[in-house]
Order: sequence, then C-alpha cells, then structure tokens
Amino acid sequence: MFVHNFKYSLKILFKNKGLLFWTFIFPIILGTLFNLAFSNIEKTETFNKIDVAITPNNNSYIISAFKVLQKENVIKIQSSNLENSKKLLENKKVIGYIDNNILYVNSNGGKETILKSIMDDILINKDIYEEYLLNGKLPDTFSTNYKITNVTRKNISYTMIEYYTLIAMAAFYGAAIALTMINYLLPNISTSGKRINISPAKRGTLLLSSFCASIVVQIIGMFILFLYTIFVLKVDYGDNLLYVFILTFFGLLASLSLGTFLASTIKTNSNNKFGILIAITMTLSFFSGMTGITMKYVTDKNMPIINYLNPCNMIVDGLYSLYYYGVNNRYYFNILSLIIFTIIMLLISSNSLRRQKYDNI
Repeated sequence: MFVHNFKYSLKILFKNKGLLFWTFIFPIILGTLFNLAFSNIEKTETFNKIDVAITPNNNSYIISAFKVLQKENVIKIQSSNLENSKKLLENKKVIGYIDNNILYVNSNGGKETILKSIMDDILINKDIYEEYLLNGKLPDTFSTNYKITNVTRKNISYTMIEYYTLIAMAAFYGAAIALTMINYLLPNISTSGKRINISPAKRGTLLLSSFCASIVVQIIGMFILFLYTIFVLKVDYGDNLLYVFILTFFGLLASLSLGTFLASTIKTNSNNKFGILIAITMTLSFFSGMTGITMKYVTDKNMPIINYLNPCNMIVDGLYSLYYYGVNNRYYFNILSLIIFTIIMLLISSNSLRRQKYDNI
C-alpha cells in the first residue's frame, strides 16, 4: 500500500503545472534576474587607490606615513611643488594635496573623507610615527596583547546573501508540495479525500507515503536549482558544497513540515491555504534578507527573536556562516534549529489530523 500510494502521489505532484512552476521554474527565473542585477556590482565597486600630491614643505613623518600607505596600495603619491599640486587638484588629477602639514581638497566625496581621516590619524599619532621613523619600530606603549586573526575566506562576495535567500525561498516554496498532498487526503477539501477516508487504508501509511513523495519532488527541484546556479550562473557556494546540500536538505524538511502544518490546522479552502502559504513564505524571506542584507542585519540587531524563530533565516544564516567561516558551531546551531522546527510542526500536524472527525462526507 505504501509503494502504491507513493507512486500515485508522485504522479499527482508532477501533473500539477502550477505547483511545478512555483517550485521548479520560478526560483530559476528569480536566480537569473539576480544574476543580471548583481553580476557587475562588485566589478564597478572595486576600490581604486587615492591619488594625493605631497609637496616638500611637509614634516618628514607625514611623508613617511604616506609612503607606507602607498606600499599597502591605499594611496598613490605624486611628489610636486605647491603650484603644480594646485593645478593637479583643479584638473582632478588628484583627490587632494598636502602642503605645510595641511590637507587641501575641493569636494566632500568618499575618497576625500577617507583622505581626511588618514591625515587626522597621522597628526593625532604624530609621536608614534616620529618614533617609527627614527627607530623603525612602534613604541612598546603601542603594543597589544591581543592577536587578531582573519578567519574569513578570501575573495568573498557580499552578493552571495541574495543567492542564499533564493535557496531558502525555493526550499520553502516546497511547502506548497506538502500542502497539496495533505489537501488531497482531506475529505473536506477534495473528493479523493472522501474516498480515501472511507477506504480501509491506514491513514498513517498514506500520510507517510505522501510525505516521502513530497520529499523526492522537492529534492529534484532543489537539485535542478543548484545545477543551474552553479553551472549556468557560475555561483560559488564555497568549498563546503556537501555541507550546503546537507543544510538545504534539513531546510526542505522544515518547509514540508510547514506545508503539512498549514494544511492540517487551517480550516479553509485550498486556494486560501495557498495564499496564506505564499504570504508566510515571502514574509519569512523578507526578514531573512531577501530584499537585501540590510534587512537581515536590522532584524538581527533590533528584533533577534524574529530570526531565531524564522526557519528561512536558519537556512540563510547557516549558509552565510558556512561561506564566510566554514563549518562551525553557528552552522550546526542552524541545522539543530531546523530539526526542532520540523519536529514541532509535524507533532502539531499529527495531533490536528488525529482529532479531525466528520459527521458526514
């Protein structure tokens, strides 16, 4: 009976064109739009060196400090006299020039602000830079007992958060699959449910086979999305691709449990249930950063409880930590949170379905 209903459930799901569009086609379309929108952002926002002219009329520690910054590819120095420096600034060949330990600029742009901050720092720490110039080392009073290590991966992409929310949203559109199958089994929703309800088939077996069929369809949909984003859109999910798949798997289980929960607890028709599901999915995606990483940051900072309970954010946050920091406690915490969410949703759904009785069908 299990195998028969499993095959039948797969046929029902694959024949539902609207369901296939939202779970298979729509995420691919959205991913394509993301790629078109974000493909050139990081290329156009690369940092260029700040051109600055420096006259000989400056203290040696200022000249020395700027030479150090030039080695770090932050500043590009043009040594010239005062008259030529003014011409360079007027012709916008440099962002500013320094004469007699004073910085001169023509506007208040981003690079001008950075240059002013650098100059202020050099003037404030004059004694430190002078000692460095004399002895070739920083004074002992400037040392620190803390060792800072950069654990983030190289060549990171801040637009990756958008693709993570895409994966999370696609996983949670899978809730529509579970909702469809549960509606199919309910006698107050479909005629097939009426026939099933009066048949000798065990309800537990039907539910389990339908849930397994939903998992298979959702895995196929996510597999297609990963293939498309990796090989067509050239999205780099990092070095831990297996862990990305593992997290996504638990995410789709959470989404299916959410669909089961909505189908079994909300007393309304099928169309209304789908409307509620879409609204919930979009809201969860919004708070997890679907409209931009800023929203996720604002929510995490001001209303952290929302994203702690947000299964969509659990996927995004898990992928985010995996991409930037590798496999760590934060990654496992998000997987554990998804498992707990899935169990709670299924327990509530099971209890609700057991309590449902019908006087007539």
